[in-house]
Amino acid sequence: MLAEVETAVSVRYVVEIDKVELGAFSTCEGLGVEVVMEAREEGGNNTSVWQLPTRLKYTNIKLTRPLGKDTEKVAKWIAGMASGYEPQTGTIRAMTADGTAIAAWGLIGVVPVRWTGPSMNPDQPKVLTETIEIAHHGFSS
Repeated sequence: MLAEVETAVSVRYVVEIDKVELGAFSTCEGLGVEVVMEAREEGGNNTSVWQLPTRLKYTNIKLTRPLGKDTEKVAKWIAGMASGYEPQTGTIRAMTADGTAIAAWGLIGVVPVRWTGPSMNPDQPKVLTETIEIAHHGFSS
C-alpha cells in the first residue's frame, strides 16, 4: 500500500537554478500556463466563431520567504546579470516539513524579473520578508 503524503501541512518550495540552490521559500504564486486563443470568423457562418489555439503564455512566478542566510544567494544570482545573462534552467520542488518531495516543476529559460526586500517600519513589527519574481519560457519534461 502506498503511503499517503499530507500536502496541506507545512509545505515549502525549494528553488534551484542551474544546479545552484537558492533555498526554501514559504509561498509560491503564479505557477501556470495559458493557451492564447485567436478568434476567427468564417464567412457565411453566422452561428459561431472559431477559437484557435495560437501559443502558450507562461505567468511569472513569485516566491516569498523570511529573510535569512539564503538571501545572499538570490542577491548574487541577480547581481550576476550586470555582466550579461543567458536564460537558465530551474526547478521548484514542493517539500513537506520532513523533506518529502510532493511535486516538482522544471523550468526552462528562467530569468529573474524583480527582487523586493523587506519594508522596515518600526511602527509595525513583523517578520522581514523578501520576494523574488522570475519569468520562464516553459516547463521541462
